[in-house]
Amino acid sequence: EDFVTDLFIATTHEYILFFTDMGKAHWLRVFDVPSFGRTARGKSIVNLLSLEADEKITEAIPVKSFDSEGFIVMATSLGQVVKTPIRAYSNPRKGGIKAVNLRGDSLVAARLTGGDQDLILATAGGKAIRFSEADVRPSNRGSMGVRGITLEGEDKVICMDVVRPGSSLLTVTRQGYGKRTELSEYSPHRRGGKGMKNIDSRKGDVVASRTVSEEDELMITTKDGVMIRIPASDIRIQGRATQGVRIMRLKAGDEVAAVARIN
Repeated sequence: EDFVTDLFIATTHEYILFFTDMGKAHWLRVFDVPSFGRTARGKSIVNLLSLEADEKITEAIPVKSFDSEGFIVMATSLGQVVKTPIRAYSNPRKGGIKAVNLRGDSLVAARLTGGDQDLILATAGGKAIRFSEADVRPSNRGSMGVRGITLEGEDKVICMDVVRPGSSLLTVTRQGYGKRTELSEYSPHRRGGKGMKNIDSRKGDVVASRTVSEEDELMITTKDGVMIRIPASDIRIQGRATQGVRIMRLKAGDEVAAVARIN
């Protein structure tokens, strides 16, 4: 089974940085990616990158230049956050380079940032925390990073995103419920806290939580391969602690697997 997890526009002169669940980074020139028709399945990523057995792509980030002053910020399932200068990824090696030291953890998200933006971490159990990336000191590739959120019980971080001006936070559950919430409801805190309630989780674990604008569209994919494309503006704005509204009707046994933002 495969799902659409991200959609973006890149020129043939740019690079794509791929981050995997094993904490490695690989990069590829855009012009080295084969071009196919709209309905084609494409080429398996294992034919383009030297991945280990069972290594899975977590994030793909288009990069114009490795000489910029930006950063790559990564989040792990156990709540760690790592911030590394983009320049640290300019010399790729076959088999990838180590981006983060996981030690039993897994990488769930990576974002390109400017160094002074706010970040939001969201968990499967319906918690979220907002903090400034200035609270995360830059480190070398391969470091363990610092605590972004303190998790309770068996909860896991499932998403991280950058706060964008004029955007709201979209949250979608496995049972097909979702909502948008104004970012002003997520007051900034120091990193490492327990976070605040992001959604009433009675409608299933959270599968995706990311910032969206009124102009964005969403591609929602289920475990059984059903896909719908809807404008983000069609999803109602609600408060943090609400359970959301049904945004996708699912057949028995099916569940939402991934949500991709199209901008």
